[in-house]
Amino acid sequence: MNPLDLPVRRLAHAIDLALPAYATAHAAGLDLQAAVDEPSMLPPGGRALVPTGIAIALPEGFEAQVRPRSGLAARHGVTVLNSPGTIDADYRGEIAVMLINHGDAPFRIERGMRIAQLIVAPVATVRWRETTTLTETARAEGGFGSTGTGATANRGP
Repeated sequence: MNPLDLPVRRLAHAIDLALPAYATAHAAGLDLQAAVDEPSMLPPGGRALVPTGIAIALPEGFEAQVRPRSGLAARHGVTVLNSPGTIDADYRGEIAVMLINHGDAPFRIERGMRIAQLIVAPVATVRWRETTTLTETARAEGGFGSTGTGATANRGP
């Protein structure tokens, strides 16, 4: 698969920071960095809108999702509050990350720290076709918790 050629604008307050990058060859997300001027503490239960210092120009038919970094969540209880945060193809402003600290201790946000990841993906658009009936499935209208939590046998394809 060919990489998507994506225009990115590095803002003045992030001129010294690296552009978002994949941490490994098969990573799905590009790491976003904190473009803060000074370190700050995020108290337990606190939230902060953290600038990244970049703006992008997604092509029509694509979106970007801001997602948590699993290490921050596992080690510190810090995650992206509106996860996943959606960036629409027509947005041209700075990408910012809404972090929340669900942990027990204050969390220090420092310049250049990898705080979230960005996934770029195609988007399907919907054209509604109203109907009075829907196709039948085994689950039918079973909602939250309707499939239970127990182990399931291998049902095959």
